[in-house]
Amino acid sequence: MLKHIKAIVTTLTVLAVNISAQAKDNNPDTMLITPVLPISEMVRADSVAFANRVLYAERTTIDSLLDVWLESRKEVLTDSLFNLNADWQEPEIGSKMYLPDSVYIKRLNSLTSPIPLVYNQHVKQQIQSLTTTRRTTVSLALGRSLKYFPMIEAELDAAGIPLEFRILPVIESALIPTARSRMGAMGIWQFMLATGRNYGLEITSFVDQRRDPIAATKAACRYLQDMYRIFGDWTLALAAYNCGPGNINKAIKRAGGKRDFWEIYTYLPRETRNYVPIFIAMTYAFHFHNQHDIEPQDILSPFETDTVMVNRIMHLEQISSTINIPLDVLQTLNPQYKLDIIPANEEKGYALTLPRQEVPMFLVNEQLIMSKDTTYLAQYMRTSKETGKVEFNIESTTYVVKRGDTLGGIAARHNVTVSQLMKWNNIKSTRSVIRPGQRLEIFL
Repeated sequence: MLKHIKAIVTTLTVLAVNISAQAKDNNPDTMLITPVLPISEMVRADSVAFANRVLYAERTTIDSLLDVWLESRKEVLTDSLFNLNADWQEPEIGSKMYLPDSVYIKRLNSLTSPIPLVYNQHVKQQIQSLTTTRRTTVSLALGRSLKYFPMIEAELDAAGIPLEFRILPVIESALIPTARSRMGAMGIWQFMLATGRNYGLEITSFVDQRRDPIAATKAACRYLQDMYRIFGDWTLALAAYNCGPGNINKAIKRAGGKRDFWEIYTYLPRETRNYVPIFIAMTYAFHFHNQHDIEPQDILSPFETDTVMVNRIMHLEQISSTINIPLDVLQTLNPQYKLDIIPANEEKGYALTLPRQEVPMFLVNEQLIMSKDTTYLAQYMRTSKETGKVEFNIESTTYVVKRGDTLGGIAARHNVTVSQLMKWNNIKSTRSVIRPGQRLEIFL
């Protein structure tokens, strides 16, 4: 009997591995799980400072505005969640989703938008892909949109940006707050680290506001405002989100000064040529999903939320173990805390999002929750030599491993334990090999 069980487990394991590998290679919907698709963006500046400098620009041409914007910027490459360069797959003939051009044209023309929803072969291919081979992608994104679109639309409206730009984070990340690209872009708007910091997002070992949908949306709005100030055209602002204003300006020059996206199309990077068509196609898919029998997958939280301010360092497990909120729920509601630690103190508080019905329970049990810090935050505890009191220290330094270094030697030199060093750097075993050049985070 035991042999039969082992054989079944082995067979299932092999099948799971094979299915997973095949899905990653062939199924575009698996990109929602492993976000690995390309996109370019520019390091984005503070919009207030940008606007002030533009006011003093001597000229109002694209060149002068771009010079102002680029003066202290550099281009950074990142990835998004849709393979904009992927070969299009022809839907099966006879499929009820395979519609005449006249139907797509009529439906797009029925939508009023400051971003021209042009219909051509490029857009047609993306529409047919999204409504056939990528139906699951659209269904999942529709489900998430029910949660995130109200907030995104409110921020876009406050910034004076067309509400149609709500589709942009869909094609960037499928609205997954913890989505991370190969290049390190993060969050629903796929900001690079330098980009996020330049737009005021806090990114440390503990906090990454790129993963905070609200904070990241505010930053994205500022960037889109900057691009519109430069080009005066929302379609070009959309394209610039993909490849940066420098590439858009080069394309304009090569096209003889033309400023229409479709007139500079052939001079743009290949990926950007696909970016606007897939934006139009996703806009179509979101408006007419019912006509294609695509329904939102129910992924909403089964509860309303509220926030409380925390003014002392806290691990999410302190809360979970006290008022019985599952840790994964807290992680989902607070994706910006990378290590499940809220690095708050008396000088700087942080917001904690909870299921609304649990807020009173949190407030009643706050002291009990706080008292568990020595259990869940032991690796950050230090005894002050001056006062003899136990303190929490989350200030860190980066140590670059040298030839001949060992975990024990590094820990001893920095007056920490090996277990702390392993915890901070996600090292699973004392037998794990550390290599010269490897960077280790050490909290002193």
